[in-house]
Amino acid sequence: MKAAFLQSPKQIRVQDISLPEPGFGELRIKLKQIGICGSDVHLFLGHRLLEKPTVIGHEGLGYIDQIGPGVVGREVGERVVIEPNIPCGRCRFCYAGKGNICINKRVVGVNEVGCFAEYIVLPAGFCWNVPDAISDDDAVTVEPMAVALHALLASSAKPGDTIAVIGLGAIGLLLTHLALSLGFRVYATEVNVAKSRLAQSLGAVALCPSGTPEEQRTLIAQTWLENDVCAVFECAGSAATASLATSAAPRGSEIVLVGLSAQAATFTPLKIAREGIQIIPSIVYDHPFDFKRTLQLMSARVIKPGFIISKRMPLDELQLALETAAQGEDSKILITV
Repeated sequence: MKAAFLQSPKQIRVQDISLPEPGFGELRIKLKQIGICGSDVHLFLGHRLLEKPTVIGHEGLGYIDQIGPGVVGREVGERVVIEPNIPCGRCRFCYAGKGNICINKRVVGVNEVGCFAEYIVLPAGFCWNVPDAISDDDAVTVEPMAVALHALLASSAKPGDTIAVIGLGAIGLLLTHLALSLGFRVYATEVNVAKSRLAQSLGAVALCPSGTPEEQRTLIAQTWLENDVCAVFECAGSAATASLATSAAPRGSEIVLVGLSAQAATFTPLKIAREGIQIIPSIVYDHPFDFKRTLQLMSARVIKPGFIISKRMPLDELQLALETAAQGEDSKILITV
């Protein structure tokens, strides 16, 4: 089969490798579409170094091609979406219901063979059946949509409340779409004009303040305060936007950290404590609940997240696709197999 390896930063090599065989409790999936995630771009650019050439990618949609021993109730040809974060189920975090921070977590496309290939083998419980009511375009976005769902549920905000989203990459856009679909009011902050307009078309109020950084912060803080923002979701993944969130958050609000900046951000402990602001981490999702909930919301047509797909490119052009994604103009590039 064809598989695209990240050989080294900014170097993808598509090569032929042996077809994987499913073991006990596993399924082999023939992949059809794979989304490019921001984390794939970070790996490609060398922001995080892998120990060896690796097939990256984790947002996979395909069909069951072969069923391993011990698997029951599944059928060849069944359409499935991949859940790529596999907790061990045995560590103290898994026992506490916190599999998303499992210390032994298997991560497809990082320490496990990824989805930028023609086939992949995974445990059956992490290959989710996609109901007929869900289109391929919506189905391939289940994984990032589950990330957005987990983040929204991490806060205590309820439908009818007003929230703020900083950063309109794929996760920020999906979180905006989800929140609006559930009856929230959303203020979205993004420097990219096209992405701001996309959020506006969904029903969000877009904030694109000009001026000095301090003038921008003041305007954002004033807008959030005047409109009773109760939760701020940092989705840009930069130290600057994390610092913005903590400095501009209204009294009594929550800050949910969804972006994954590796750089140190700043905050003023006195403001956080005196104003009763809570900082809440949100990383990936809870297995199996968040994928189940996401698929149900899609089946009920409450959300249709496929709108974020902006470009499609073949597996042989993954190098170019990742270079294009790194420019930051696209909301979601799909790789087709």
